[in-house]
Amino acid sequence: MPLQLLLPDASKTDTLNIDFADSRILSNFVGQKRKQYNLYTMAIELKGLTKRSENYSQWYNELVVKADLAEQSAVRGCMVIKPYGYAIWEKMQQTLDRMFKETGVQNAYFPLLIPKSFLCREAEHVEGFAKECAVVTHYRLKNDPNGNGVVVDPEARLEEELIVRPTSETIIWGTYKNWIHSYRDLPVLCNQWANVMRWEMRTRMFLRTAEFLWQEGHCAHATAEESEARTVQMINLYAEFAERYMAMPVIKGVKSANERFAGALNTYTIEAMMQDGKALQSGTSHNLGQNFAKAFDVTFANKDNKPEYVWANSWGVSTRLMGALIMTHSDDNGLVLPPHLAPIQVVIVPIYKNAEQLAAVTEKVMPIVERLQQLGISVKYDDAENKRPGFKFADYELKGVPVRLALGARDIENGTVELMRRDTLKKEVLPLAGIADHINTLLEDIQQNIFDKALKMRNEHTYICDSYDEFKERVADGGFFLCHWDGTTETEERIKEETKATIRCIPLDGDDTPGVCMVTGKPSKRRVIIARNY
Repeated sequence: MPLQLLLPDASKTDTLNIDFADSRILSNFVGQKRKQYNLYTMAIELKGLTKRSENYSQWYNELVVKADLAEQSAVRGCMVIKPYGYAIWEKMQQTLDRMFKETGVQNAYFPLLIPKSFLCREAEHVEGFAKECAVVTHYRLKNDPNGNGVVVDPEARLEEELIVRPTSETIIWGTYKNWIHSYRDLPVLCNQWANVMRWEMRTRMFLRTAEFLWQEGHCAHATAEESEARTVQMINLYAEFAERYMAMPVIKGVKSANERFAGALNTYTIEAMMQDGKALQSGTSHNLGQNFAKAFDVTFANKDNKPEYVWANSWGVSTRLMGALIMTHSDDNGLVLPPHLAPIQVVIVPIYKNAEQLAAVTEKVMPIVERLQQLGISVKYDDAENKRPGFKFADYELKGVPVRLALGARDIENGTVELMRRDTLKKEVLPLAGIADHINTLLEDIQQNIFDKALKMRNEHTYICDSYDEFKERVADGGFFLCHWDGTTETEERIKEETKATIRCIPLDGDDTPGVCMVTGKPSKRRVIIARNY
């Protein structure tokens, strides 16, 4: 007689024609369906992400936590970067560090604490950071005589307050004064990997936190031309890293006077578009001119033995790149990582019923693992017995591992393996022989595919706009708007106040055809990119 089984997801009923007397068949059938449902619910519980189309911000916040990248800390506005998240950051760090050193840069380390008097020497600089500074005023605690725990010892007040570094220009240029005396001491090409503190009130993990990790390069040169060349060189390096390794297309440009770094003559930027159409500043390089050299009296004797102020630049990227990586590529199923930065590029999951089958699968897998390692591909063979294959599949999909292989007893018999690529979620059964070399090629295809997808998305959401009314109506929906601007701070502030959008940059390779400002009707030298941003 027919039996209908309704699974709890209520999507379908399964019908089986059996005789109730055959309890074994019934038991096996129910057991299979229960196993299928358990895997289904386990995957849902593991992911359970809000869809991007429903609430993009919530999707992002959930993904950061569920993918084991980071979590909120006990300190308001700060985060704990978990091992998997830090592994991605390490890949970024190692790649960038190598690229820096190829240009002659050396690493150093400078103090976390900066004397307040140092910060005050460059007026524009201190004004730019004053509202974000954390200040150390005392150097000792003591037990409260009233029994209320630990209190600050009022007798231990510092003679001069110390600023927890929001950036290091001042302490570094105070140091360079001791290093630089002659043209023979130049150039100085230093970088440091460090943490900084900027007291943010509204935070979001990786994108904007009170404490974050970054690198900051600080260079000193004998001429303005050398300094400008280094400034441009580093923004080009950042763009190469973003596109080649992060698979994230960026636009190189110059910041407006209102948006440039505090104390800089000029700021170069790379701007990326996230999937919600908002811009994310992903790296900056600043031409500091002689401002900091004059503030700290850093001079050198030129070839004619005459004193000159040195020329400076600084440049940096931060853990904000982690946020950019997430929002550029990831989907409703979790992370999508570019192979060039994925801590695990390939995961292999064995399918087995007993120890004998596991041993047979392992015997076939190990040569594949060895070959992948020879090719420089990071691979994980997950034969852990405390998690079912279905859970592993969902977990690695959530964490964005580019390629997944599944291999069982039947695959061994057939000489095949199931492969799934994370960027398209496409599954295919392939010959086991030569699979490692196939993956080597496939990873590059995945890298290019996710870049092309991101570029297509940006191109489709980049608009030429000449009407301010149209701009105000459309900008909230996201996108990059190429608009004429009259070059004044007043107009820029008006746009920001009325639309919450900012001039992201004046593109280096943009349209330089003159026109009229969409807001004031005054002459405009070229189009700029205006967008809402993170």
